[in-house]
Amino acid sequence: MQGVCFPALQFFQLGTRTMKIKAVMFDIDGTLVDSNDMHVLAWEEAFLGIGRAFDQASIHRQIGKGADMLIPSLVPGLDEEVQQTVGDAQGAIFREKYRPSVEAFPGAHALIAHVNECGQKVVLASSASNDDLKYYVELLDIRNLVTATTSSADVENTKPAPDIFAVALEKVSSIDAGEVIVVGDTPYDIEAAKKSGIETIALRSGGFSDETLNAAGALAIYDDVASLLADYAGSPLGSD
Repeated sequence: MQGVCFPALQFFQLGTRTMKIKAVMFDIDGTLVDSNDMHVLAWEEAFLGIGRAFDQASIHRQIGKGADMLIPSLVPGLDEEVQQTVGDAQGAIFREKYRPSVEAFPGAHALIAHVNECGQKVVLASSASNDDLKYYVELLDIRNLVTATTSSADVENTKPAPDIFAVALEKVSSIDAGEVIVVGDTPYDIEAAKKSGIETIALRSGGFSDETLNAAGALAIYDDVASLLADYAGSPLGSD
């Protein structure tokens, strides 16, 4: 039931432990904002710039990774300098042509606000660029609700490497990994979080199938942020 933080007598069990969730780490692209398809278009154009053509479905399967992981997945062995060129081109294309049209998913701000009202820390754990991260914070109007953030600039390797979540945990150092839940939309969110000892609630809003999300190890799956908010008390986030 929306507006209820913790249901009576409900516990989130991780192994043999029961615990209250003290922090929620949110991915952004495809989770809080509807941007995955726009990133696909920007990547398609960036790869065409070096004479490489990929169908959009092949690119979408890699969405959720940062440029350092996505580019080698599609073009193994590409020279490091060329990788940088492609990554920079994608970022520029996305910011110029597509980012102005990105919209927050309905319920995104309300979910963040509810997490904060429930006394749980809000952490944005994204592989997005720092510039995109700042833009999304303003778009979502959550500047005063967020405890900590991460971006691709904070780590050597982006998702599905665990670096993003390892850094995020350091920024909320008083909280154990078992007291955290990630909310994300891709299998790479789930894989990266799992490597850091964190469970993930997956959302279908990023365009990945239940089969893919379950295979990666999703703790639970919801349609989008609005459906997660509606079932907050009954979800793993509402454990007390």
